[in-house]
Amino acid sequence: MKLVFASDSFKGTLSSARIAELLEKAAQTTFPEAQCISCPIADGGEGTIDAIAHTRQGKRISLPAHDGLMRSIEGEVFVCDGTAFIEAASTCGLTLLEYSERNPLATTSYGLGECIRFSLDQGCETIVIGLGGSCTNDGGMGCLRALGVQFFDAAGFELSGYGADLSAVARIDEHGLHPRAQTASISILSDVDNPLLGSCGATYVFGRQKGADDAGIEALEAGMEHFAQVITETHPIVNFSSAGYGAAGGLGMALSVFLKATIRPGIAELLNLMNFDTLIAEADLVVTGEGKLDEQSLHGKAISGVATRAKKAGIPVAAICGTVALDSNGLQELDLFRVVDASEGQDIDSAMEHAEENYLKAAEKLFSSL
Repeated sequence: MKLVFASDSFKGTLSSARIAELLEKAAQTTFPEAQCISCPIADGGEGTIDAIAHTRQGKRISLPAHDGLMRSIEGEVFVCDGTAFIEAASTCGLTLLEYSERNPLATTSYGLGECIRFSLDQGCETIVIGLGGSCTNDGGMGCLRALGVQFFDAAGFELSGYGADLSAVARIDEHGLHPRAQTASISILSDVDNPLLGSCGATYVFGRQKGADDAGIEALEAGMEHFAQVITETHPIVNFSSAGYGAAGGLGMALSVFLKATIRPGIAELLNLMNFDTLIAEADLVVTGEGKLDEQSLHGKAISGVATRAKKAGIPVAAICGTVALDSNGLQELDLFRVVDASEGQDIDSAMEHAEENYLKAAEKLFSSL
């Protein structure tokens, strides 16, 4: 029996690599002769650099940076053959904040801009940025500020680039933009296909999980609409309904408009980098998963990407998830061979505290059922 383990990380608890280790441990209890192949994956969010480093030889470089609250941290860039790979979650990631600290009105993507600036200063001609897992909804203002763009309010004071600043932007000055920012080839690996604005946009879909309450959601959406209007004064031909513009609280839009970045489906690009189709050839089962299986999983997340590739090869796919919150129609769309809920009704705090124990039990349950 050939088993391929290709699960995304469980945000803030289990890495993709650790999940593969737990799967192998559980599989060998039931199928001791099985060939187990580990393929850590990511969809552009947390664990993207780890997944790329698993398949490519390169160098991890640490640099001084800032988190979403502008606290000093170490950023990271993975450089391989002149290409810099950057993960937004490593600087402005949601998991870097305590629950009580989460508030997209008060967070910034400045740290991601510092990593991009470092890569440009190092002479990297190609930059690949994973955008998933951010704590921000600042329209990319913070990131752009780190690259030299300035944002001013109506009184002429420069804004810092937090989510709350969106509604105050009156003028954008791009003269200080890093000289190589628009000549480098920049690609975005997005784990979502949402537009910038509206009911399916950055704020309404992701703002609450980043800590915004009802009033905060309304303020952020109004601010984002205002920000988009100001942008059209200097960039009149912008389609804010473009897929992926709502990624990472509007970072997808900002990098596309100001840095001419190209948005690509994160999971598809990463599976290509890993030669996934070759890896799963003649496999009997692929096991995937992610922290929460819900409606968002159908729109560019890891599970849908893995399931699509495996189904094309005629290989059944099972999923183990931290929690399952997808209705029967959604599960039917994914067409998974089996789905296991690792938390089994536990509250989120308990599930995260016992994540490894829960996952191992779920894996044992899956393989014993075969």
